[in-house]
Amino acid sequence: MSTKARSDQREAGRGSGLSLLTVCLTVVLFPLAITGSSVALPAINGEFHNSLAAGQWVVNGYNLTYAAFMLATGSLADLLGRRRVFRVGVSLFVLGSLVSTIAPGILLLDLARVVAGIGAAAATTSGSAILADTFEEGPARAKAFAMFGTAVGVGLVFGPSVSGVLISSFGWRSVFLLPTVVGVVVLLLTRVLRESRNPQANRVDWAGTTTFTLALLLLIFSLIQGPQWGWGDPVIIATLVGTVAALIAFVVVERRQEQPMFDLALLKQPKFLGVSLATIPVVFGFAPLVIYLPSYLASVDGLAAAQIGAVMLMLTVLALVFPGVAGMAVKWVPAWVQITLTAALAAIGLAWLTVIEPGIGYLNLLGPLALIGIAVGISFGLLDGAAVSSVDATRAGMAAGMFNTVRLTGETISIAVAGALLVSFTQNAVSERAAQFGPYSDDPNGLANALNQGDLARAAETIPEDQREAFMRAAGEAFASGLHGLLWTMAALCAVVFVVIALLLRERRSTTSKADADVSR
Repeated sequence: MSTKARSDQREAGRGSGLSLLTVCLTVVLFPLAITGSSVALPAINGEFHNSLAAGQWVVNGYNLTYAAFMLATGSLADLLGRRRVFRVGVSLFVLGSLVSTIAPGILLLDLARVVAGIGAAAATTSGSAILADTFEEGPARAKAFAMFGTAVGVGLVFGPSVSGVLISSFGWRSVFLLPTVVGVVVLLLTRVLRESRNPQANRVDWAGTTTFTLALLLLIFSLIQGPQWGWGDPVIIATLVGTVAALIAFVVVERRQEQPMFDLALLKQPKFLGVSLATIPVVFGFAPLVIYLPSYLASVDGLAAAQIGAVMLMLTVLALVFPGVAGMAVKWVPAWVQITLTAALAAIGLAWLTVIEPGIGYLNLLGPLALIGIAVGISFGLLDGAAVSSVDATRAGMAAGMFNTVRLTGETISIAVAGALLVSFTQNAVSERAAQFGPYSDDPNGLANALNQGDLARAAETIPEDQREAFMRAAGEAFASGLHGLLWTMAALCAVVFVVIALLLRERRSTTSKADADVSR
């Protein structure tokens, strides 16, 4: 090889490494923005004295647009240029985070979070496409997407702990200031990214984009507002019917496309379908836990943000360690076996976590939280590489985009689903345990919302002082009962997924050797 060729190869390597760093540094921020705002909610509510519904949209506004605009922004990136859309996305995220940092009231904060969610969606999908274009070979691409998945995981893993330290040290606004600063650094790094487009994308699939985005908007809105307005409310019924209609329309229009942006034919491949379903233990077991367990600890046990972060380390540290462990273990334990095992570990851990009760010693939670963390860590380390390796090399880019759309959209939907279930379960428990307490005798929904936001202390201020201790005890027991219901539901879902993915991946033993080898490199 000539000196010039070796020099060009080194330059390409440095460029691809910086591209990977830029994208991964960005996607770390987006899940952190979800968990950080959740931990900050009690402090935000305390400063603005806003309604509970307005406070919920600090988290929900971001989640809603982050999920709903992902496929639309991905299509625009293919047409207009991945780097251009990535820059626009990061800029919108930085703008939304900056406005959140300085917002004087809850309305502007909610609107800023909506803008940040759109930016996060654009940067995530275009960033994934940039990696698929930058890393064209199978093993290199598998490693790049494994790091992409790990970066998403790091944001979820460290979100509660970092946010707790920031809030305790500098106040809740620092939770939004940190992503602003890091986002500016990312913008400076984007010049190392090479521009790319899909040469076959001569137009946006507006029919598919519109129906998919509309379906997600309606679904997540109904999940958020259903527990508040009641599932029999005409608006909620209409949005649920609209969701089904939009999803049917999406499938119909995509099947008629010569080059669909979401190739539904990939879901007919058992291995790709199995790997996609294997995200469920992560998105329905881990993501809701890092959002709602801090609320429980704040409401029931009255822990400060820094203390909550310390408790959450029992869940998150192993989720960070085990991606590397799983990658090395592929030499002895095939990737498909490890991936299947994650669902079983998550199911056991979630069921075991139902030991949680008001005042429990936190070391008693170490076992179940560690088990869930191990399952999630294995997923972070293997799933991205397995998804890319599960299809022909010519379709790897499409597979990567679809897989990340499924996973990241699933995370957002799971948080909304888990929130709806938790509020509903807690409402029932509140009706049984707190019916005798003043304003909440006819408003179990209000108390369930307060608990869900980690804001029991403010709710207790409305109760006469001589009844306050009994009220706090009853409310804590109600929230624990609601959390138990959610944990059992998630554990059952993970158990079902374990059986399904075991069947889907089992028949592919002979074809997984290449994928396992790619992941292990």
